[in-house]
Amino acid sequence: MRQTDQTLLEQMRITEFDISHRKTLVGLNGEDIALLLHFKTTVIANLDILVRQFYDLQTSIPEIALLIGDLDTLDRLRNAQRKYILDLFSGIYNLDYVNNRLRIGLVHKRIGVEPKLYLSGIHTLKQLLLELIYTTSIGKEHERNNLSLALEKLFMFDITLVFETYIRSLVAEIESSKNKSEDYARSLEDKVRERTQQLEELIRTDPLTGLLNVRDLHETLTRMLRAAERRAESVAVVYIDVNDFKQINDVHGHTKGDEVLRYVARSIKQISRSDDYCFRYGGDEFCILMSRCNKIEAEAVYLRRLFEEMYKSEDCVSLSIGCAATGPEHYVSGIELIEKADQQMYAMKHIYKESKQLAQSLSNEPTTK
Repeated sequence: MRQTDQTLLEQMRITEFDISHRKTLVGLNGEDIALLLHFKTTVIANLDILVRQFYDLQTSIPEIALLIGDLDTLDRLRNAQRKYILDLFSGIYNLDYVNNRLRIGLVHKRIGVEPKLYLSGIHTLKQLLLELIYTTSIGKEHERNNLSLALEKLFMFDITLVFETYIRSLVAEIESSKNKSEDYARSLEDKVRERTQQLEELIRTDPLTGLLNVRDLHETLTRMLRAAERRAESVAVVYIDVNDFKQINDVHGHTKGDEVLRYVARSIKQISRSDDYCFRYGGDEFCILMSRCNKIEAEAVYLRRLFEEMYKSEDCVSLSIGCAATGPEHYVSGIELIEKADQQMYAMKHIYKESKQLAQSLSNEPTTK
């Protein structure tokens, strides 16, 4: 149930039994209540004087005068004070009476009345009532003393109720501020975590191609090899080099060279598997790490499909690709595996250069009849 759907009594779990216990704690008994009720007639006869005297004294305190603010508010407070005083001598201190006292504490907290000002007001009212008791009561002195003591007990009963609500409201305010601070701290942590992840991605990613940079390649490959050994699986490395890349830069400029590298990177990402690690190894070289993959499977993916992608481009980018694998019976180190793939790539590049030279020599031979 929402807090706004409950009374203060329900929120604070105050019952008739609890009220009876509270009266016992301050010593407020049936005789005290009878004395207070008997004095009600005198209070009613002097009510306006009491209220006027009370607020004359209260408004002489600058802090209280500032809180009251204007005549309309002062009139409303006077009417509320009349009811408060009459309730003191009603002889009925039940759930309704307690709920009204609880609301006083809540209102005082909300409008910013500090406890010292509330206690000062209670002291002022009590002194005025005691003066009324000793100036108007006819009878034995011990009866006036008993009435004064009964009034003291009732004020203590009221003060405990007011302060419980005041403190409860203060604690709720602190809890709310604490929750807001924690929420703000969590949001900052989330932002820091998100920003850290973004920075880590920037550090790990090659800005030109969007592939991973070479920084984590050896660590990633070592981790993959250890996992492969535990599961008795193969690991493959594919090494890729763009043919005649220097000539592309020299003839068409570095902007064109960057376009070629981005195109190759997009093609690699397009055909790679979801768990492949694709790196820009440096310059015009690329390296792909493939878990659960042997040499034949790696060649099927990158030798065939990547070549097909390259020939779709207008410039018909030429690549040299080498594949090497290790496991599941025997495993080589990560460095050795990369070197094997690199050697395979250079073997293919050598074939490419020979075929290119042959084509050039054939094109330069004179034609014969």
